[in-house]
Amino acid sequence: MKLYKDRLMDHFQNPRNKGKLENPDFSTAQHNPSCGDSVSVQGVVKDNVLSAIAFEGKGCVMSQAAASILSEFCISKTVDEILAIQKEDLPEIIGMEIGPIRIKCALLALIALKDGILQYKKR
Repeated sequence: MKLYKDRLMDHFQNPRNKGKLENPDFSTAQHNPSCGDSVSVQGVVKDNVLSAIAFEGKGCVMSQAAASILSEFCISKTVDEILAIQKEDLPEIIGMEIGPIRIKCALLALIALKDGILQYKKR
């Protein structure tokens, strides 16, 4: 379990893909009013594949580390593969069990990313 917590803390302290993209194909955000966590996600899609992703946010370790981990996991995946990711897949992607209180935190980036992909597909 310590290994997973170490991974979570590493992604929180050294987030991957944090920042903004210059010309994103989509940009969307999610906010959890009950705890104040927020995550915004931008992406570039080329040939139906997520070729670039960036996120910004503030909040707890889980919400921010999950955004970083998810950004690494989803890069180079097709939009349909990303849309197929479910809440139940997050523990495996993040690498640890997520309790019922923390699942909303972990879901913020996934919800934002899927919303962005759906916006992109509507164009």
